[in-house]
Amino acid sequence: MNDLALLFVELGLIVSGLSVLSWLGRRFGLSPIPLFLLAGLAFGTGGLAPVRESASFIEVGSQIGVLLLLLLLGLEFTADELVQSLRRHRTSGVVDLVLNFAPGLAAGLLLGLPVVAALSLGGVTWVSSSGMIARLLSDFGRLGNRETPSVLSVLVLEDIAMALFLPILIVMLAGGGPLQALAGVALAVGAVGLALLAASRAGSRIEKLLAARSDEESLFLLLGLTLLVAGITEGLGASAAVGAFLVGIAVPTEVAERARGLLEPLRDLFAAVFFIGFGLTADVHEVVPMLPVALALAVVTASTKVATGWYAAGRDGAAFKGRLRAGTALIARGEFSIVIAGLAAAAGHDSVKPLATAYVLVLAVSGPVLARYSDAIADRIRPPARTAPGLPDRSSRVGHKQVGRRRQRKPGSGDVRDTLPHRRPTGIE
Repeated sequence: MNDLALLFVELGLIVSGLSVLSWLGRRFGLSPIPLFLLAGLAFGTGGLAPVRESASFIEVGSQIGVLLLLLLLGLEFTADELVQSLRRHRTSGVVDLVLNFAPGLAAGLLLGLPVVAALSLGGVTWVSSSGMIARLLSDFGRLGNRETPSVLSVLVLEDIAMALFLPILIVMLAGGGPLQALAGVALAVGAVGLALLAASRAGSRIEKLLAARSDEESLFLLLGLTLLVAGITEGLGASAAVGAFLVGIAVPTEVAERARGLLEPLRDLFAAVFFIGFGLTADVHEVVPMLPVALALAVVTASTKVATGWYAAGRDGAAFKGRLRAGTALIARGEFSIVIAGLAAAAGHDSVKPLATAYVLVLAVSGPVLARYSDAIADRIRPPARTAPGLPDRSSRVGHKQVGRRRQRKPGSGDVRDTLPHRRPTGIE
C-alpha cells in the first residue's frame, strides 16, 4: 500500500475503535476517557502495533480537541459569572498550589533530582487536566451542579498560574536570569488580561455576526475565531486553552445553545482523538519501570486534589456529596503536566518525563473512574439518613431562594441540593 492508503486504513481503524470504546463506556456507565487512553497506550511506542502514518494528523487533532473542549465549556458561563467566581476562589487557588505542588517537589528532591527538575515535577503534580475534566463534567451531566463553578474556577486559576509558572521554569531550565523571567511573566499576564477584557465586551458583536448567518457560516466563524484567539494567546505566552475558553464565554446566551449544537459533534470527535493521542505519546518500555513511584505519588496527590476540591466547593455552599464530587473531578492530570515534563527533558533532565508520563496515565485513568463513583463513595462514608414512611426526604429539599429555578439532571448525578441556576440549557435534562 502507498502512504495515503495506509493513512486512511489507520484512521478508519482508529475511528471504528473509538466507536466500540464509546459503546463499552456507555454499556458500563463510565466515561470512555480511560478506555481511549489505554487504547492509545496499547498502540503507542513499544505497544502492540505502533501508529505511524496517522501520527501527524493525531498530533494536530489532539490540540484542536483540547480547544473545542474548553470552548464548549466556556459556552456554559458568562464573563460576569467567571470573574465573580475567580474572586471568590482566590484562596482556593492558593490551597491548590500548596497542597499539590509540594508533593511533586518533595518527591523530586527525595529521588535526588536537581532542584530545577524537582520544581518541574512539582508543576506536574500541581495542574489538573482542563480537557479531561471538561469532558467528565459533560459526560456525567454535572454542568449544572452547585460544585461545578468551584471546579472551573480552580482550573482557570491553574491555567492562569501556568502563564506565570512556565516562563519562570523555562528561564530556570535554560539557566537564564530573573529579568528574562519577569519579562515572560509580564507578557503572559497581559495576554490573559486582554483576552478576558475582550471576552467581556465582545458579546454583542458576536451575537450580530452569528444571528444573520447560516449554520455553515456560523460554524466556520466560531471555529476560525477560536483558533485565531487560541493562537494569539499561545503566542503571547499564555495557554491556548484559556483563549478558547474565553471565546466560549464571549458568546452571548441568546446564541450559545445554537453554537453548542453546531460544535458538539466536532468536539466529540477531536476530544476522542486528543485522548487517544495522549496515550500514543507514552513509551511503554519507559513507563512500566516508573509505575511503583508513580503509583505512590498518584495516591498522595489524588488525596490532595480531593482536599482542594472539597475546600473550593465548600466556599460555594456545596453539600457533602458535592464537595466530594468536586474533589474527585480534579484528580485527572493531563496536557500541562506532559508539557512541563517535556520542557525538563529538553533541558537534559531525562528522568522527569517517563515518571511524569506514568504518573499522568495512572491519574488520567483512575480519576474518571473515581469521579464516576464519587456519590457511591460518599454514601459509604456517610450513609444517607433514613426517613419515616410517608415523610419527605430532607436530603432532597431545595433551598427556598432557588425553588423553581433548579435544573433537572440525569438520574444518579447527585443530591439536588448540589444543583444551581445555570446560564443556559446544557442538553442534559
